[in-house]
Amino acid sequence: MRIYLLLTLILFSSFAVQSQELSDTLKKVFLEGITVEGTRNNVDIKRLPAIQNNFIYSGKKNEWIDLNQKDFGVSEKYGRQLFAKVPGVFVYDMDGTGNQVNISTRGLDPHRGWEFNIRKDGIITNSDMYGYPASHYNVPMEAIDHIEMVRGTGSLQYGAQFGGMLNYVSKKAKKDKPFAFESINTVGSYGLLSSFNMLNGNLNKWTYSAWFAKKSLTGYRQSSDSKYNAEGIDVMYQATENLSLKIEWTHSNYLIHLAGALTDLQFKEDPKQASRNRNYYNPNIHIPSLQLNWKLSKNTQLNLNNSYLFGQRNSVLFDKPTNVKDSINTQTLQYNNRQVDIDNFNSFTSEARLLHHYKIGGAHSDLVTGYQLMRNDLHRRQLGKGSTGSDFDLDLITPGWGRDLHFKTNNLAIFIENKWSPISNLAISAGLRYEIGQSDLSGKVSYYPDEQLPNKIKHSFPLFGVNLEYKLNENSNIYTGWSQAYRPVILKDIVPSSLFEVSDKNLKDAYGYNAELGYRGNWKFLRWDLSGFILRYDNRLGTLAQKDSTGNLILFKTNIGNAETKGIECFVQSDFSLSSKLNLSIFSSTSFMDARYKKASIRNGNDNVNLSGNKVESVPEWISRNGLTLKYNKWSVSALASYTSSSFADAINTVNPSLNAASGLVPSYFLLDVNLSFYLNEFLKFQLNCNNLLDKNYFTKRPQFYPGPGIWPSDDRTFSGTLSIKI
Repeated sequence: MRIYLLLTLILFSSFAVQSQELSDTLKKVFLEGITVEGTRNNVDIKRLPAIQNNFIYSGKKNEWIDLNQKDFGVSEKYGRQLFAKVPGVFVYDMDGTGNQVNISTRGLDPHRGWEFNIRKDGIITNSDMYGYPASHYNVPMEAIDHIEMVRGTGSLQYGAQFGGMLNYVSKKAKKDKPFAFESINTVGSYGLLSSFNMLNGNLNKWTYSAWFAKKSLTGYRQSSDSKYNAEGIDVMYQATENLSLKIEWTHSNYLIHLAGALTDLQFKEDPKQASRNRNYYNPNIHIPSLQLNWKLSKNTQLNLNNSYLFGQRNSVLFDKPTNVKDSINTQTLQYNNRQVDIDNFNSFTSEARLLHHYKIGGAHSDLVTGYQLMRNDLHRRQLGKGSTGSDFDLDLITPGWGRDLHFKTNNLAIFIENKWSPISNLAISAGLRYEIGQSDLSGKVSYYPDEQLPNKIKHSFPLFGVNLEYKLNENSNIYTGWSQAYRPVILKDIVPSSLFEVSDKNLKDAYGYNAELGYRGNWKFLRWDLSGFILRYDNRLGTLAQKDSTGNLILFKTNIGNAETKGIECFVQSDFSLSSKLNLSIFSSTSFMDARYKKASIRNGNDNVNLSGNKVESVPEWISRNGLTLKYNKWSVSALASYTSSSFADAINTVNPSLNAASGLVPSYFLLDVNLSFYLNEFLKFQLNCNNLLDKNYFTKRPQFYPGPGIWPSDDRTFSGTLSIKI
């Protein structure tokens, strides 16, 4: 053996010497470099991998939206542009400030996205999952790299939401750069001024990122100005190859002047007018978090997240129906006093997720298990007597609150899900989640007997789900799934709004399931995702008319019945290379939904009305977004045509508008957006956006509660220009 090694060494040495000698006799020739130019279609939507960040996505309806490849108004944050290629997304354009994304899917309620488990980098941002699950935290899209969306069958892993999960994933620092800087600045119609600035980098084992955003707007409507600021900082320490620790703090704060709802007549006369000039809304949210990622072995890894959301949701309003004018009181010669409301959020969440890869009989399996612990305290103070002034003022003229409540929740969820591949092309995932906990309401309401107010709601649910994915080939698969879900009774559902209203002491959490079947893939120039679904939503909450023991009418807040949404979601995209520098991409994202009540009744005046067969409110049958993108060299032009069919504003399916515009048909609308992007060089990018090019006057919803029943007009034609700098 030693002889062979010696001979090999001698041979190698001889070759090296000969090569050195020969190289001295060779003539050196320097060739000029060759530059290859061309363009390619950048994919701005794709599917999540089977497993990522200790989550199992196999067999589930999901989307990965790459914002770096999208042409959209990054500061305006229009939902129809962000989610253009996600079929079935209903967008509630409550205002044009871009301060909140209000969306839903599959016939659910879009109010502040509260039917979704909303996260940023895996950290929950819903203000209080059991008291008020809206996401008041507002992240600037300039800070986001991509958006992950998983529909309802993923609820076993996320928790108590029918909609599924929406995760905003931040831009990451490049590991080979100790310093990088990015600045995105926008100017636009109606006084839009926006600036986002970020520093990030990597130094040995440390990775850091810090950003701040600031935006102001005078507004499309009168008295609709807003101011917004947000900040974020995170530091990650890579202790070893297998262990990292990340600490993060993020904050958002905005103040918006609410122009008030309009009646149908006012909207027709002038959608820009304001019915209120003294109403304000101000959410101010902080979210610190600590994350641990630990690869325990080759096949096992642990993720631990602890986060705390705290802050306020403030409002000062002249809170009367739209058709009641906010005018000078003839007796006091001043405006009437406004109502002050303050919600204080204190929500702690601890989540652990353990992923383990293993084999049984040669079949590969992946097991995810863990827990989610929540301890929340929502302190609600409402009906405070505010000032008669016109500025943002939360001071009370008279001490005390009409409602002073605490809604405390302790909840523990344990979950387990296993992905099993009995054959190479088939993956079966089955999971179980068990929720146990309780919400306790305590406090005082000025118009209600103290002894009748306290309420306890127990949460105890075993939830089961199963998903299947079969690969037809490397580029296409069939997926299907069925999963149970529930949504807890929230605070607004159980607080009586008057002395004549009584809350059911045996309220049940909404309960039901998601089921879906789909076919997705790509072939040459074509990509598609076609699916059908059923969403069953039982124990919906509402109000019934009843009589008490003395024969007086009372309004009974209770579970009124069930609802079911059936639908089809279709996404198709074709990409064509027209030349070495010219590419064309065309897509269609369309959904059909039929959402109807089943065995349900609700109060109408002094009587109860059977809702069975009625359509669920704010669910358009058709939502279709179609667009094209043309890329030439450093230029990119995109056009998006959006159509949303009509919908009802109430469960009774009222067609003719009421005097205060709270009920009635919401008309269909068609919108056209155009975006132009130009890369000046690798450091500079310029973008021009025209939203609602056809200058359509429209509204998307007639809300029944906040920010006030009636019509909230969406923006007309707007322009904006954005300059992005990367160093």
